[in-house]
Amino acid sequence: MTKHEHIATRKATNLSLDVDLVADAKALGINLSRACEEALRKEIAAERGRRWQEDNKEAIAAWNVWAENNELPLDKYRQF
Repeated sequence: MTKHEHIATRKATNLSLDVDLVADAKALGINLSRACEEALRKEIAAERGRRWQEDNKEAIAAWNVWAENNELPLDKYRQF
């Protein structure tokens, strides 16, 4: 989905926001909907990342143990 298509598919939502934040945002010309969307996108990405790590923690731990005890597959190509 392109950015334009994504913006076109919007849903009206009621939110409760701090009065002072809303006043400051309006005074500064900040679009509340866009600012809330961007913050929500970041929060969703962070939560998905956290859940992925939680769901895969056993595999990650197993790989870390393996990597400590074995040579990494492409280690000879490392530049650092």
